[in-house]
Amino acid sequence: MCTLEKRGDLFFLTLTGDGEHRFSPTVIDSLISVLSQVKSQAVRGSALITTAHGKFFSNGFDLSWAQAAGSSSGARERLHHMVESFRPVASALLSLPMPTIAAINGHAAAAGFLFALSHDYVLMRHDRGVLYMSEVDLGLTFPDYFTAMMRSKIGSVSARRDILLRGMKIKGEEAVRAGIVDAAHESAESVVEAAVRLGEQLGRRKWNGEVYAEIRKSLYPEVCGVLGLAPKTVIASSKL
Repeated sequence: MCTLEKRGDLFFLTLTGDGEHRFSPTVIDSLISVLSQVKSQAVRGSALITTAHGKFFSNGFDLSWAQAAGSSSGARERLHHMVESFRPVASALLSLPMPTIAAINGHAAAAGFLFALSHDYVLMRHDRGVLYMSEVDLGLTFPDYFTAMMRSKIGSVSARRDILLRGMKIKGEEAVRAGIVDAAHESAESVVEAAVRLGEQLGRRKWNGEVYAEIRKSLYPEVCGVLGLAPKTVIASSKL
């Protein structure tokens, strides 16, 4: 599951426990609820930091739950249910009225990788943990918003090719060089510490959250269009 903690103006969303932090329907519902709480409590200076316990940030959807349906058709239906249920999570992060930072403590695969990319900034470890889109190895196609997010957040065509078509596992330093993450640090603790410093630095700017969210939507029109997030004009300056 996940927890939400507020320290000053920083929100900490944590995937708890020492497992793989798979996104089951229950976990997805919990994430949607927590992100709704964050949005409702946002003020100027707020920022969100998302991290996890253990060696996994998230290993993606709960495929065991899908396979427990007992048939191929049932498993496909359950997987489709998780894919569609997860859309609001990506939408919530892209429309949250504050800066967002993913502090990746370990492995981030499939939907876990997408979850991280849905944040504004991504930090990870350089000593362990990989970014991995496992779909090509599992024989699964990508949902439309997955590929749109990849095109929006990963500028390098060759990096996208290697991630999506080769199933390449990307470590921290390589991810920094490819422009996928912003920085790599030596331990899970140092990743979170760096995320806190960044969150505090961004929070000191005291931006208008609604304006920030609308600028973000206009920055990533493809994925926001796929998710149905149409940007709107917001004029909040007292100077105009």
